[in-house]
Amino acid sequence: MKPKFRVSARIAKPVREVFEAVVNPGKLSAYFTTVGGASAPLATGATVVWWGKVPVEVDEVMADSHIVLRWDGPKPADGAARYKTRIEMNFEALEDDATLVTIAETGWSEDAQGQHASYLNCEGWSQMLCCLKAYLEYGINLREGYYRSELAGVPASEPSSDTP
Repeated sequence: MKPKFRVSARIAKPVREVFEAVVNPGKLSAYFTTVGGASAPLATGATVVWWGKVPVEVDEVMADSHIVLRWDGPKPADGAARYKTRIEMNFEALEDDATLVTIAETGWSEDAQGQHASYLNCEGWSQMLCCLKAYLEYGINLREGYYRSELAGVPASEPSSDTP
């Protein structure tokens, strides 16, 4: 079975404001891509760079509703060609003027490396939603001081294999 996941969070802000906080590079860089930033707005057909080094292909943007992205999966250990995973973000307006954000990522290889990478990205997208909520609802940047590497100005990455 191919690894895949879906995470969701309710943000107590209108869908337009939540969507804008994801597609606008200045806002995204304030709570998620804090080291290296986001190079440009998310727009259909664009390739943007997050954290100053990660290319993100934007397949689809439907205002206040839906975003589809692709980026590189892990480099295969066997030397095979790199593959892309697919990230789908959905923004649902709720009756109380809040927004339900759901992020799903699919497309990993069916091996231990793909499974491991999916776990790391599930953690990352869960943290992104927490950071988004804190930023929009309380004006707090949760990433500040969160990752040891980011304290030194280096984007967060996979922990070394000797880290428990």
